[in-house]
Amino acid sequence: MGAPPGYRPSAWVHLLHQLPRADFQLRPVPSGFAPQEQEYQQALLLVAALAGLGLGLSLIFIAVYLIRFCCCRPPEPPGSKTPSPGGGCVTWSCIVALLAGCIGIGIGFYGNSETSDGVSQLSSALLHANHTLSAIDHLVLEMVERLGEAVRTELTTLEEVLEPRTELVAAARGARRQAEAVAQQLQGLAFWQGVPLSPLQVAEDVSFVEEYRWLAYVLLLLLELLVCLFTLLGLAKQSKWLVIVMTVMSLLVLVLSWGSMGLEAATAVGLSDFCSNPDPYVLNLTQEETGLSSDILSYYFLCNQAVSNPFQQRLTLSQRALANIHSQLLGLEREAVPQFPSAQKPLLSLEETVNVTEGNFHQLVALLHCRGLHKDYGAALRGLCEDALEGLLFLLLFSLLSAGALATALCSLPRAWALFPPRNPSALCSGSRLSEPLLPAGLDPGSPLRSFPGCRRRPH
Repeated sequence: MGAPPGYRPSAWVHLLHQLPRADFQLRPVPSGFAPQEQEYQQALLLVAALAGLGLGLSLIFIAVYLIRFCCCRPPEPPGSKTPSPGGGCVTWSCIVALLAGCIGIGIGFYGNSETSDGVSQLSSALLHANHTLSAIDHLVLEMVERLGEAVRTELTTLEEVLEPRTELVAAARGARRQAEAVAQQLQGLAFWQGVPLSPLQVAEDVSFVEEYRWLAYVLLLLLELLVCLFTLLGLAKQSKWLVIVMTVMSLLVLVLSWGSMGLEAATAVGLSDFCSNPDPYVLNLTQEETGLSSDILSYYFLCNQAVSNPFQQRLTLSQRALANIHSQLLGLEREAVPQFPSAQKPLLSLEETVNVTEGNFHQLVALLHCRGLHKDYGAALRGLCEDALEGLLFLLLFSLLSAGALATALCSLPRAWALFPPRNPSALCSGSRLSEPLLPAGLDPGSPLRSFPGCRRRPH
């Protein structure tokens, strides 16, 4: 099969296409793109289910860690001033989680942009193909109507004027038959007329889905950014309520990250199967949806020397008929006008109609050539199989980094919570003592806290 211009399956397509696939019974499934088959659907669902397994394992790990931290921690002796160990580890864990989250956000924005660019290129190619098909239908309709009007008016008038000369009437009727034959041949060239599948509708559906996909990912990226901001604020201000908000948001974004990861993985695998050899599936699907012959579809989707132009015979006959009409009109003008001056006006009008029809015919020949539509097909494949697939892989990496960063942050927050100093000012006024690092410089630990405003000495 001929490869679309400028499109070759990328290394990512080959790599993902070589991954093993299995159904729910773990039986091997061929990697050929077959979304209508149940085994292939199960294979993609199994790929998505791996993300669900990862979510379950991460939640179990976080729960076990939190239970162990809260229930198995040794009690602190009364009056202990020693800070809890592990403060540096908690700080670095949070820093690493924040850095991974920030890197993931940047990767996510880039992947979302690449995916959007690929889908936009696909939509643009579909719209251009729709414009070409509409132009073919419009040109055919215009030429058929123009020739039909010429047959009904100018040729009829010309036959009436030339009625005394039977040989001239016969020439005019020959031009009529040639015009009717051209109109009949041209009607068969509007091959997309009446087809239920419209590239414009497909482009609108793709744009509709892409709009919601883009919005969903932007919201997910913003949630991830808010989690990072709340984490920074909570650690900087040592605010426990900010940590609580961050924990709830982290759990939500963690679930969303694993869910998006499963969807992205299944989509990337299925897209790689399609992009490895897209021609057979596109040909079969288009033939089912349009009912067009395989000769026409193969000519436009493959566009190589092995596939001949299915409209070549009609084009040749139409061109010959137009040339015959032109020569007959010239002969009538040379023979009939000197004897019948009133025949000059319909003859000039007919010659103008034939000239305009010939110009439109040459434009139609260019549009019917496979180069234009095949170029749109290649552009659609490049947008879908290069930019969109690359963007999906970056989004997959974003989801993976986000899940890891959120899990690390959730495990680090309880230790950070334990290291936060008390914020109750009554503890200072009651004579309790804080750890040494939290005292103001120059204050004797054993002296009453007279310097703190609002504190009064209690009577002994």
